[in-house]
Amino acid sequence: MDKYLPVTGRVLLALIFVMGGLGKLGAGYAATQGYMDAMGVPGMLLPLVILLEIGGGIALIVGWKTRYASILLAGFTVVAALIFHNDFANQMQMIMFMKNLAISGGLLLLAANGSGAYSLDERNK
Repeated sequence: MDKYLPVTGRVLLALIFVMGGLGKLGAGYAATQGYMDAMGVPGMLLPLVILLEIGGGIALIVGWKTRYASILLAGFTVVAALIFHNDFANQMQMIMFMKNLAISGGLLLLAANGSGAYSLDERNK
């Protein structure tokens, strides 16, 4: 049972990033870019955000360079929380902020403990 938990955890953590990145493509692109600009983040960074979300998420799913991907995604998630969810008087924004922190905590645990069984990292050892 223990060997299935890391891969399950990796996939569950990765889904929010892969789905988020895919959602920003196509119809969601202009809206996300406008939101970024409105929040003081240059919209021209959106391709890098999409690449990080999709690429980092896929890296987590397959367990490739898991520690690096986890640390990058954790940092990105904390920065996103600080920029986009910092209105603590708004309960929904506070929940979103705390969700981002929780995701970052899971990613840091993954970075500390490694990818586990059923990963490219483990296979390459």
